[in-house]
Amino acid sequence: MARVYVDGEALVVEIEGLDKLWALKSRLTIPLVNVRGATADPGIVKEPKGLRAPGAHLPGVIVAGTFHLDGERVFWDVRDPAQAVVIELTDERYNRLVIQVSDPRATVRLIEEATRKP
Repeated sequence: MARVYVDGEALVVEIEGLDKLWALKSRLTIPLVNVRGATADPGIVKEPKGLRAPGAHLPGVIVAGTFHLDGERVFWDVRDPAQAVVIELTDERYNRLVIQVSDPRATVRLIEEATRKP
């Protein structure tokens, strides 16, 4: 699972527990100007993941780490699809982050508010 929060002008994603081991990451920091948006998407786990490099994928159990598909790099950290959030990025190492959070609606709302242009 991941914890998502805003720190100044950055979106911070902290990977928690043993997921750090599976995903091979503990924290991602993305400038808010590079965050295009977010959606709660429990169906995303049924879509093709691509090539895993590095990470873990046990179907029905966990998808974690970096995956490459159609020229895109996607970071995954999902065990429970019902809590999956997709964060779209631009000009970053990853094109998307697909993460599990405790409250998908609140996370999407947080990102929408943080990236809203005045």
